[in-house]
Amino acid sequence: MVPEPRSPAPLPPADREGHVAHDGARLYYRVYGATSAAVVTLLHGGLGNGEDWGNQVPPLLAAGYRVILVDSRGHGRSTRDERRFGYERMAADILAVLDEIDVATTAIVGWSDGAILGVTLAMRHPERVTRVFAFGVNLDLTGNKPVDFDDPIIAATFARNAEAYARLSATPDDFRPFAGAVAQMMNTEPSYRADELRRLRVPIAIVAGEHDELITREHSEYLARTLPEATLTVLAGVSHFAPLQDPAAFDRALLAFLGDAV
Repeated sequence: MVPEPRSPAPLPPADREGHVAHDGARLYYRVYGATSAAVVTLLHGGLGNGEDWGNQVPPLLAAGYRVILVDSRGHGRSTRDERRFGYERMAADILAVLDEIDVATTAIVGWSDGAILGVTLAMRHPERVTRVFAFGVNLDLTGNKPVDFDDPIIAATFARNAEAYARLSATPDDFRPFAGAVAQMMNTEPSYRADELRRLRVPIAIVAGEHDELITREHSEYLARTLPEATLTVLAGVSHFAPLQDPAAFDRALLAFLGDAV
């Protein structure tokens, strides 16, 4: 049986936090760790926020990394304007935050939508991205499974995201229209072609939960075959919510991938 996702551990106090104004949004970020350390940027999934990484920040800090969390536009403590969501625009937001805090290069750890953003950044700005740990990622619409909102794990996650939005957002009553706008993006993007992916020369870990409810295994295998410097890892016994279902296994895979660069 796939374990229920548990709430993440509370984040430790940040060494630095703030907002960056960019392209009609105010983007919230947190920074942890020494400025001299190798940087890892954590990008959460759709409808989530940076607090979802509470199980990953302490192990990364213990391993000696500098850690950056960013709430995507409209998510968490970040705001948005009335334009539609788009992965390219949101990837540009992340780059604006990195510029603001003087990060020249970073590894990216992305979960679902955050993984799409990580790969998009690696495609558009390969000089800024050292490697990408892409968990639960699709890079075209053929990778999506139909969403079963009656699935108890999906329903519980949706409820948890709604609670966090009401607690953190500058527009706490707007979760439903926000979720609809994010769903519109997910249903129409991304659409990266195989020839685009074959040109990407950044090391990428394609990581899938054994029982992912949202992404097909065939798509993960396709990405691992098509991206020139990709590997495929399947995490046993978990689904699309592995960082909250088995954080120890997730963190082992993550640290092993990051450590390959040392």
